[in-house]
Amino acid sequence: MRHVLGNKKVAAAFLGPALLVYIGVMVVPVIWSFVLTVMNGSPVLGFDWVGWDNFARFFRDPTARHALWFTIKYALVMSLGQVVLGYLMAILYVFVLKKLSTFVRTMVFFPVVLPSVAISLLFSRLFAVAPQLGPVNSLLQAIGIEPVDWFATGSAAFVVIVIMDLWRTVGFYAVLLFAGLVEIPDEVIDSARVDGAGGLRLIRHIVLPMSLPVLLSTIIFSLNNCLKVFDSILALNNGGPGTATTPLNLYMFQTSFLYSNYGYGSVLALVITVLCLTVTLLIFRSSRRDLTES
Repeated sequence: MRHVLGNKKVAAAFLGPALLVYIGVMVVPVIWSFVLTVMNGSPVLGFDWVGWDNFARFFRDPTARHALWFTIKYALVMSLGQVVLGYLMAILYVFVLKKLSTFVRTMVFFPVVLPSVAISLLFSRLFAVAPQLGPVNSLLQAIGIEPVDWFATGSAAFVVIVIMDLWRTVGFYAVLLFAGLVEIPDEVIDSARVDGAGGLRLIRHIVLPMSLPVLLSTIIFSLNNCLKVFDSILALNNGGPGTATTPLNLYMFQTSFLYSNYGYGSVLALVITVLCLTVTLLIFRSSRRDLTES
């Protein structure tokens, strides 16, 4: 076997097809997307060279600036909620529920496997005001509060989006962090308790430092996913009212596939990529600095 795998021709025969598929599916589209940033047009009408005009347009486009701000705001709020709630639930699983946490973890994780479109349709009915009141507005009316048109303003729609996406995703991050917490040796926890550490002191000085690697990975994963939010908002309210809750990913989709402006859409896609890379590098750099100082 070692002789076979050490043969370059055999290795090329095994790796060649997979490498060709990867290049065709991943590398070529990425390179073509970079090329499109300096072009204008569509496959039907053809493409024209415009140089840096698409980048200049991005900085002049108020819709793009608003979409960028909304994307950053959404990512910060959602990542904070996902990581904090997920971490608290993971601590609950490990230190409170223990062996009884299996059922709770399953129920909390269940929304993760549901289609995003189905969940969006569910929440659009829950917060509906017309043609009939949804359960949320019916409850508000029952306690003497006027029904709210949740999708009439950007701030109210943002609240619904955050509640919906937290309910949909927090179970995944709880399980992800739970997997990191269960790797902490029981001997370390028991020794800390013998030394008098308990409750918040145990979490702060033992659990949190030892689960820091998985926590940083979770933060990176959460921020990158939130910066690329698309399907849930599209199905819920299509980024409305107007463009009040339109993230960059949705604006890129509309620009490219609804308005057939692939050049400007590629610039928006590049901005999303730069955002994700910047966030990842910043977190890695800060974590490295913390490890060095400690």
